[in-house]
Amino acid sequence: MTEDYKIKVQNVTKEYDLFKTQADKLKSFFSVKTDVPHFWSLMGISFEVKPGEALGLIGVNGSGKSTISNIISGIIPQTTGLVDVRGDTSIVAINAGLKKNLTGRENIRLKSLMQGLTNEEIDDLMDEIIAFADIGDFVDQPVKSYSSGMKSRLGFSIAVHINPDILIIDEALSVGDDTFYQKCVDKIADFKKQGKTIIFVSHSLKQIEFLCDRVAWINYGKLRMIGKTDEVVSKYREFIKWFKKLSKKEKAKFEADQKQIQKDFDIDAYQKSVTDEEAKAHPEVKHMAAKIKKRFYGSVISEKMPKTSVLFTWLVTVAILLFCLVNVSGHPVTHIVKHPDSIVKPTKQLKLPTGVEKDNAKKATKKHHKKTHHKKHVKSEEK
Repeated sequence: MTEDYKIKVQNVTKEYDLFKTQADKLKSFFSVKTDVPHFWSLMGISFEVKPGEALGLIGVNGSGKSTISNIISGIIPQTTGLVDVRGDTSIVAINAGLKKNLTGRENIRLKSLMQGLTNEEIDDLMDEIIAFADIGDFVDQPVKSYSSGMKSRLGFSIAVHINPDILIIDEALSVGDDTFYQKCVDKIADFKKQGKTIIFVSHSLKQIEFLCDRVAWINYGKLRMIGKTDEVVSKYREFIKWFKKLSKKEKAKFEADQKQIQKDFDIDAYQKSVTDEEAKAHPEVKHMAAKIKKRFYGSVISEKMPKTSVLFTWLVTVAILLFCLVNVSGHPVTHIVKHPDSIVKPTKQLKLPTGVEKDNAKKATKKHHKKTHHKKHVKSEEK
């Protein structure tokens, strides 16, 4: 891979745990081993996008196109691998970054602020964004009342007007009408003239052919092919044509086999294969295994609690339990240290704090004196 790139994706994988219960999720978070099955949406994706290039991502449903675009945009973390993005990204997808309970106008401000714009800059762009989205009075209505086309219009309008370095479009043009589609195409063409980098995810091969310089074909979690648009699209059309000729039973078997491969993927075996390949290509490099391990996990944000944190959590929990037991037992700490078994044998005598015990003793003494004085007074009167 070269150093002249805008986006670099190397050995990227993404694993999803197929939890059945909330208890399984909690066990996984605390790194407790469970029998939860795994599904690898991505199984070692590597490619680069050059500055000013428009790269198309194609593939059948469930192949991982949206997953890789979300990883590049920073919405979700990868499980392993390196993702180096040189510039600010803005993703256009239905519902991406839009809060359903906020109005369109409020979403414009929120998403723009998240992209680093000031309130003054947003005020200057507000009318232009609303005009481009062309959703009328709905701009002041909650987004949850929008149609998918209206959400796409608003999301696209926000994304292109905040002037990002990298624009990621994920199926956002598939739900708009022809008029809005042409506006989007013109805006994308303008972005290309400005030298912006674009990643375009779509099932429309015509859109891909018209807008993209190169295409990456992702097939069930793996990069099947990457290259010039016409070459990759031609091969993909051949695959689709072959798939459509299969019987219903054959299609189901083919898809089930591909999904099973994604479930059976072994990340350790993949890491070893990459290490062996790199060691063979660069025999002069020492400690290749450590280098590859750093590439796989060096920039990854773990979605599970680290072992050190798990150990610390358990230590704190045990300490709190011991503290509670010591207090309930009624024995002093020094006694518990000498006789650990007494922690489960509470003392029969309740010992009050020193100050409280003295106050109670004084009260008892006063009460006794009052009773004695009262008795003497009664006897004297009788006499």
